[in-house]
Amino acid sequence: MVTAGGEGLMLHHANARYRAFRSDDLLKLKRYQDAEAIVIEHLPGKGKYLGQVGSLLVEDESGRRFRLGSGLSDQERRTPPPIGAIVTYKYYGLTQSGLPRFASFLRLRNTQ
Repeated sequence: MVTAGGEGLMLHHANARYRAFRSDDLLKLKRYQDAEAIVIEHLPGKGKYLGQVGSLLVEDESGRRFRLGSGLSDQERRTPPPIGAIVTYKYYGLTQSGLPRFASFLRLRNTQ
């Protein structure tokens, strides 16, 4: 599907009836890319995340800087990866300006 130009697949449970809301009976399966970046700064949270990390300012190997906020758990927002740490993120291609599209934190890279 991806090579034919599609984003991915919609997986539907064979015995499930249609529902007008989100459920585990219908799942979107999309291919993503992943890469690593260095944590440059912890950016403060707002609203629900006030007093915690809202996002991480990171720099990739090309020197591009961008924010990673999506994908961080509440625990990771309370005790975020340290500045200088290498993190892995996922994304869905690049924007017109060359930044990762819909970048989302995956994990702290194991450096051992």
